[in-house]
Amino acid sequence: MPTPHQIIVRPLITEKNTLLMESNQYTFEVLRVASKPEIKRAIETIFSVTVTRVNTINVRGKLKRRGREVGYARDWKKAIVSVAAGDRIEIFES
Repeated sequence: MPTPHQIIVRPLITEKNTLLMESNQYTFEVLRVASKPEIKRAIETIFSVTVTRVNTINVRGKLKRRGREVGYARDWKKAIVSVAAGDRIEIFES
């Protein structure tokens, strides 16, 4: 079983995700085999917040070309985590 720091690969900071932060939702890239309960436990352990909901999306890799070579970017998993009112994840604030 992976550790919480292995489950959470990195935070995703985009314009859309910044707007989601106003409604206490944060977005992370997570391990592809991680389940929603594992993601919830990892976020609560690492950031000391109360998670109310976890939504996951499997993102397929885009077609990439480099000259005549064609390939795909890697597939990955995204988790949108809702935290309780009043809780904040400080990594997104800076």
